[in-house]
Amino acid sequence: MKIHEYQGKALLKEYGVPVPRGIIARTPDEAEAAARDLGTDVVVVKAQIHAGGRGKGGGVKLATSPAEAKEIASHVLGMQLVTHQTGPDGREVKTLLIEEGLPIDREFYLGITLDRVTGRNVFMASSAGGMDIEKVAEETPELILKETIDPSVGLRGFQARKLAFGLGIPNDLINQAAKFMLALYDAYEKMDASLVEINPFLLTKDNRLVALDAKVTFDDNAMFRHKDYANLRDLDEEEPLEIEASKHDLNYIKLDGNIGCMVNGAGLAMATMDIIKLAGGEPANFLDVGGGASQERVEQAFKILLADENVKAVLINIFGGIVRCDMVANGVVAAAKNLGVSIPIVARLEGTNVEEGRRVLNNSDIGIIPATTMSDAADKVVSAANAEF
Repeated sequence: MKIHEYQGKALLKEYGVPVPRGIIARTPDEAEAAARDLGTDVVVVKAQIHAGGRGKGGGVKLATSPAEAKEIASHVLGMQLVTHQTGPDGREVKTLLIEEGLPIDREFYLGITLDRVTGRNVFMASSAGGMDIEKVAEETPELILKETIDPSVGLRGFQARKLAFGLGIPNDLINQAAKFMLALYDAYEKMDASLVEINPFLLTKDNRLVALDAKVTFDDNAMFRHKDYANLRDLDEEEPLEIEASKHDLNYIKLDGNIGCMVNGAGLAMATMDIIKLAGGEPANFLDVGGGASQERVEQAFKILLADENVKAVLINIFGGIVRCDMVANGVVAAAKNLGVSIPIVARLEGTNVEEGRRVLNNSDIGIIPATTMSDAADKVVSAANAEF
């Protein structure tokens, strides 16, 4: 679960992470009042959406007076802010963070996440702050420092100081930087976050270290321990189909292609999307119905797939382990009939009760196209999707 910058900063502040003073505004008048209350020569008007690159998209602007803050807010509120992470449709700005302006000396990057190769958390730091960190990783990976964290002891003081020295933090601020990093890791652990990023991590001209931005993502599997975080969720920032999928315990992510995928198991789902790409197609989603999916869940998954108007064909790729192929087949047939499906459906079933599953599909009157191998299924569904144009 993602949250807004202002929400992340409020949580980090509770753990001793220094953040700028800021006030939320949802109207131009509130922005003016916030700028006046902050009382600084410069305030920053920051659009609050779940996406990076807001500055380049026109969602972060400086104001030198409360009146100017009101003027900027009147233009930013309600705009469709488009960044490299929002897609072409952008996101509507409904909330602003009015923040004190700070005298910037240098900008750095800090980030904590799970390294799935080592199975341990990794603390990352870079002197290339305020930039797209993915671009830095691709073009100048040597600028990203990493410290792998032993889960039995957490981030150690010497590791934090090592990162601070590596960033080129002035010697008299090393301990301050280490304290910042230790507080950040403490927050990451206790919040059960899956990602915490500070970009930029700011060194001011008056020798303060501050989280100028904050990105916090929670581990959904740990949310039962943080029921108070549920009210931080902003459904307006999420895809409606992804929200609907979460109600039925389905793992669904909307993509930009035109081939809907229904698969059981994350690994098989990734492989299915890859082979669709190899066959010249574009997947419209990632959808994992799970290893123990019921017939009802399969039917709900099919409804979600077909609710995407971009989907021109559907590939069902099921390996029956815990889930039975005949149960999946019955769910698909029921959903297709109930929804009056008119687009091509390609199905590949293997595993438990596969013969019965194939019989159910073959005896249905919805014209499902059978496939034997993954390659065969990909070729057929790409051809079917293209034939729709």
